[in-house]
Amino acid sequence: MNPRIYYTKPSITELEVRYATDAAANGWGERCYEYICRFEELFKQHLGVKYAIATSSCTGALHMGMAALGIGPGDEVIMADTNWIATAAPIVHLAAKPVFVDILPDTWCINPELAEQAITPQTKAIIAVHLYGNLCDMDRLLAIGEKHGIPVIEDAAEAIGSQWHGKRAGSMGRFGAFSFHGTKTLTTGEGGMFVTNDSDIYEKVLTLSNHGRSRSQTKQFWPDMIGFKYKMSNIQAAIGCAQMERIDELIFGKRRIFRYYLKQLSGLPIKMNPEPKGTVNGYWMPTIVVDEEVPFNRNKLLAAFKADDIDGRVFFWPLSMQPMFEEKPKNAVSYGLHKRAINLPTYHDLTDAEMERVVCHVSNQWRQ
Repeated sequence: MNPRIYYTKPSITELEVRYATDAAANGWGERCYEYICRFEELFKQHLGVKYAIATSSCTGALHMGMAALGIGPGDEVIMADTNWIATAAPIVHLAAKPVFVDILPDTWCINPELAEQAITPQTKAIIAVHLYGNLCDMDRLLAIGEKHGIPVIEDAAEAIGSQWHGKRAGSMGRFGAFSFHGTKTLTTGEGGMFVTNDSDIYEKVLTLSNHGRSRSQTKQFWPDMIGFKYKMSNIQAAIGCAQMERIDELIFGKRRIFRYYLKQLSGLPIKMNPEPKGTVNGYWMPTIVVDEEVPFNRNKLLAAFKADDIDGRVFFWPLSMQPMFEEKPKNAVSYGLHKRAINLPTYHDLTDAEMERVVCHVSNQWRQ
């Protein structure tokens, strides 16, 4: 019987186990933040940013960052319709409104022209989500933000390893947010990171992240405002430190897997994650999108995967299709693309033989 192929899983070595064990055994008292501080420093160096705050999730990082920007009731935040709800939820939690615009057909990321058209006096931010490792057009979005005086936020949850013309994803906007969920290229199990080069936002988020207690406050147990509890644990950060020491290996592993799929699936009526000139794609989730004029039964492919003990993962639905939001069928790319797309399995110890099993099922969709 063939071994099961998961859609993704983390790469954990003896280094992660050793660091986590040390944190569990010794990371208390004066050492309770030791791995957290070290993880933040390593991540800052990798990204080339001034400030980083380890968080319990990317969602928490986004929530605090938008709160620090003053986003609240009646405000609007523009984002792509094709996304996971984790990007939209913090907007709603702040009593603001997510405004969903359509995506580009090649990168599957936010359409900058439509984002600019959606700007109103209530617009307080644009979120650039680098979907599946694919990069938003940051030059265009940052120019739009500067023109209208609107901050651009980077949701780089899926973009470890991606670079836009020499700048790492997450380092270009007013602030960036990352995810270290167990499915991500770099993992701490659950967890995230808030990053910025803006000292004012950094101080606000640092205060918000500790129940509103400013680090300049001398009174014990005296919060300066109502804050959040989105802190990462020292044990999680210990795993993160080990992962950061292996970051180049982890990114290379994702790119190796993508290159195999790209080569073996060439000639089929599909498109995969793009890597435009001057960019580097971290390829978090290799994805196929079947050409529009070509028949494709996604459920048939998923059933074939399941029969061979291969996990399948569907493309993100448009958020405006979800019952808590208003439908926006005019977002024609978002509404049409998800039916023709599927994510392929990806993790660091996938063998060529295992990937070939995946390739065979995809290729069989167009064999007579």
